[in-house]
Amino acid sequence: MKPQHSDIFSPLKVRHVELRNRIVAPPMVQLRPITSPDGIAWYRRLAAGGAGLVIIEATGIPHFGNELTAETLKPLADAIHAEGAAVAIQLFPIVFGTTADLNELTSEQIRDIVAGYGNAATVCRDAGIDGVEPHGAHGYLLNQFFMPDRNGRTDEYGGSFADRCELGLEVVERIRGSAGDDMLILYRHTPVGEGYTLEDSLDYAEGLVAEGVDVLDISPARAATVADLAAPFKKQLPVPVIAVNGMNDPDAAAEALRNGLCDLVAVGRGLLCDAEWPNKVREERFAEIVKCTDCNQGCFGNLTKGQHVACVHWKDDPVAPFVV
Repeated sequence: MKPQHSDIFSPLKVRHVELRNRIVAPPMVQLRPITSPDGIAWYRRLAAGGAGLVIIEATGIPHFGNELTAETLKPLADAIHAEGAAVAIQLFPIVFGTTADLNELTSEQIRDIVAGYGNAATVCRDAGIDGVEPHGAHGYLLNQFFMPDRNGRTDEYGGSFADRCELGLEVVERIRGSAGDDMLILYRHTPVGEGYTLEDSLDYAEGLVAEGVDVLDISPARAATVADLAAPFKKQLPVPVIAVNGMNDPDAAAEALRNGLCDLVAVGRGLLCDAEWPNKVREERFAEIVKCTDCNQGCFGNLTKGQHVACVHWKDDPVAPFVV
């Protein structure tokens, strides 16, 4: 391993979870049911490629306790753990792919959402999953509650800055109260949005950490330079920070870690294209890395057509060998 890449492969302990390196396989919808043989194989492949933490794609909390139980999720958790990675799952407040008008939700519906997060976290804990991540980024529902240009509520969940933070804080509080200290809590947040500033996000993040968040997942974490939007969270808050965007380049990822801009680097489409990216970087097999060209054909292209996510650079189906 080249010395300049050693920071990528240093371990990190978060609560009781030991991550073997700083590489995160971020949540990416792939249109294979996550508890199906193909879905389990997809995530086992990412773990076998050497990532330290695998985050399962956004999954709606209404599924937990129904088709997603401790029993149905345990094979997925076991498969990822068997390949040496830790596992978290991103939680979505409604069925992923559906919409809800935040300004039309009743107080009872919001209370049900908060309770649903607690239930989902308990199911995940009992399945052996290491952590959960509320999806509070990219203009989705939780993020909308934080956005003054989208949140027109006049109750305790809208209006003032504190009220716009309320739902996210309640979700984290419920997860911690339901799943206890055995569950890692990650939180994905977009640091700058229409109507809110980086300073607003830093204040919000302080509240999230106070309620029990263990890891902040900043997406996107790049504006002008690598991890420049993640760096303020790393500097101000006492929890690890994941930087998303621009980390497919091993040199850039190592530089961000070495310069203290973040604690973990998420490699998204680079791992979709070549799940062996971590192992190849560690073993200095750089010429063998199948590089993502940002063509968006097999990944986003398939996603928009409702087809299994794949990559145009695959010569053979790399998922098939992991199906059991």
